[in-house]
This record gives sequence, structure tokens and C-alpha cells, in this order.
Amino acid sequence: MVRIAIAGGSGEVAREVIDALVASKKHEIIILSRNGPGLSNPHNLEWRQVDYEAIGSLTQALDDIHTVLSFVQLLRDPENKAQKNLIDAAIRAGVTRFAPSEWGSRAAGSTMPWWAGKDDVKVYLKQVNANAKVLEYTLFQPGLFLNYLATPHKTSDHLTPLNTFVDFHSRRAIVVDEYDAIMTFTTVQDMAAVVAKAVGFEGPWPEVGGIRGSRVTVSQLVEIGKRVRGGPFSLDTVKLEDLEAGRLTATWTLEAQHHSVSGDEAEKLLKAVLVGTLLSSAKGYWDVSDEWNQLLPDHQFAKIDQFLEKAWTGKP
Repeated sequence: MVRIAIAGGSGEVAREVIDALVASKKHEIIILSRNGPGLSNPHNLEWRQVDYEAIGSLTQALDDIHTVLSFVQLLRDPENKAQKNLIDAAIRAGVTRFAPSEWGSRAAGSTMPWWAGKDDVKVYLKQVNANAKVLEYTLFQPGLFLNYLATPHKTSDHLTPLNTFVDFHSRRAIVVDEYDAIMTFTTVQDMAAVVAKAVGFEGPWPEVGGIRGSRVTVSQLVEIGKRVRGGPFSLDTVKLEDLEAGRLTATWTLEAQHHSVSGDEAEKLLKAVLVGTLLSSAKGYWDVSDEWNQLLPDHQFAKIDQFLEKAWTGKP
């Protein structure tokens, strides 16, 4: 049994992982929260209220913890102070393992500024371990959640359906001229199951922890869409240089938005997310590695064709 602290445990991806951990019946789970348990605590888990500005109290909250899984919302963590304080507190408390708030692409770079904090935290983790390993960590990177290709239909318990630049519902896609990007798609359920197994993994954690459900090119994905949806897809082609200049020349943009962002901020973010996802795909940032596939060879991942056929059968 491992004692696990979940930072940002009220988030959607965190709740998917919590469900998988609870289902394993192998670990003790503690939720770290700024606000306490609130109204929803279906598993009756222990909650510890924390102040991410106060390293002393954070250290105390982690005193008996073996593994910390972070789902800190990057948009609400200016300068990544909360995660860096969490890392410092974990080291002081003698935590063995740490997973930062990744849960997506293998990099962000300048293409996805809303996720730039991920790269900053990676650098910080390397710095704290520069002279000697004081904290074992892994970067859980499942690529894009396959569930999003079923939008607007909900295919998991907690994840909000969000559309992408390949829109199965409206049978359309935006492609980058001269770039047939390679994408990794993993269901949020598979990601959560792998994390639950990784927590109990007896060997050392790999620093880069790729989780690869399916690896396809955008053109292959469009072909799957044609078969699954029973008809052609309309294609908008955009140029890399326009995207790099922040220009979106496609005839449509993203529509579904996350509940944590609203109003004018949401409209700006939707355009930025679409431009950034297209750019990052062209640069190969969604082609993640498969370290956890190799370390957990018995896990059977959902196949992209079968998942999408089931999600769209009988749907208009």
C-alpha cells in the first residue's frame, strides 16, 4: 500500500485518476485542497486543507506521504509558484515520488503558452536533483485524450467533452499545409488505469513517462473519421507561418469550452488553443513516447478505431 496525496483533486482529470486508484483497493488516498472537501467527496477520502503559499504547512501536510500526484491548474498558478512550493515541501517531508501537472503533450514550448508552466516545472525538477536525486519523478504524458474525438458525447465520468481540430461531429478538420502531424491519443480511462498501476510499480519511475494509446497521423485520423462517420470530411488547410504569427485562416474555430474559463477570456483562449494545438502538432509535441507501455506490458489499451466506432454508432 502507498499513501498518495492528490494536489488539485477536484479537477476532472484528477477525479478520473482518483476513481482508478480507489477501484484498485491498494492505496490510501489523501486530497490536498485550498478549500477543503466542499460538497462532493463520493469516496469519503481524507482531505487536507493547504496553503500553497506556505511551504511550512505544506510540508506538514505531506509528512506521511509516499507519492504526490499534482493536478494543479496551470492557468491559476502564476509563475508556477504553487507547484514549485509543492516540490520543495515534498523534498522537506521526505516524499519518495512526485508527478507534476502534465497529463498531455510531451512539450509546450512557445506554441501553447497556457501550458508553458509545464516546461518550467520540468526544468525545476531537474535542478533540485542536479547534485543528487532527492525526489523521484515521472512526467505522465498520454497525448491528447481520445475521448475528445467523441465530442459532444460524454464518454467518461468526469472529463468535459471538448472539440479539437479534427471534428468528428461536424465531419471536418483543419490541417497544416505540408505537415502530416503524428498524434498520440489515449483514453482518459487508460491514462488513469496506468497511473494507478504506476503508483504501485516497484521499479524506478522513468523521468519521461509516455503513455501511448494509439499513434496516428492526422491524415490517418481523417480516414478513420470517414469510415466511422460514413462520409467525407471537409478540410481547411492553414499555413505554418500564419499560425506562428497568430493568424487563424480556417473557416471555423473551436466551440466547446472548459467550465473553468468563461466570457471574453474563453473566446480568446479557444482561438489560442486551436492555433497552439495545430502549431504544436506540426512540431511533433503530441507524438509522445511509450515508457509506461513498456513497463506495464499487460495493460490493454483501447484501440482508436474500436473506441470511435462505439462512440459514434447510431449518432447523427
